[in-house]
Amino acid sequence: MPFELPALPYANNALEPHFDAETMEIHHDKHHAAYVTNLNNAIAATASLSEKTIEELCVNAGKNSPVIRNNGGGHYNHSMFWKLLKPNGGGAPTGKLGEDIVSTFGDFAKFKEEFAKAAVSRFGSGWAWLVVAEGKLAITSTPNQDNPIMDVAEVKGAPVLCLDVWEHAYYLKYQNKRADYINAFWNLVNWDEANVLYAAAK
Repeated sequence: MPFELPALPYANNALEPHFDAETMEIHHDKHHAAYVTNLNNAIAATASLSEKTIEELCVNAGKNSPVIRNNGGGHYNHSMFWKLLKPNGGGAPTGKLGEDIVSTFGDFAKFKEEFAKAAVSRFGSGWAWLVVAEGKLAITSTPNQDNPIMDVAEVKGAPVLCLDVWEHAYYLKYQNKRADYINAFWNLVNWDEANVLYAAAK
């Protein structure tokens, strides 16, 4: 079954003024769509991969071709990213995740600082992640379209929160000011979705 581009759960302009409508349109309709198309093309001629889920393709990324690794990761990562954003989001995390962020990092401000450090220091293109690794919350980052469920990940874990720090995610509005883009992200985080992922990871 070919993979499909998921619809955004909100309008392109719903995340204004933090993420602009033009960037969201290009990011979803062009970049994410291209990952899906390229992934489908790459697996079409490979019978052993044609029935795999996106998670199965990512878990075995090191055994697959770079085309499948990169585009499969791009599809997995973005599909999660869109759900972790929402209009009028942000604020402090709630529920069990909020409690465990405080107990793990000291307080929410310290967590934000550590997450932002992972995001801003990722050289070139990549992602910042909050994951459950060996039963505990951890912050990590990955290059390109890699993610923490891949067998090639430096820190392996179940994702709870992610942030795309490829330039195409922010350059139209923020130019080279990645830190400003990261600050804007905190106004959009969908902590309800993050709690769902956290519960599943535990």
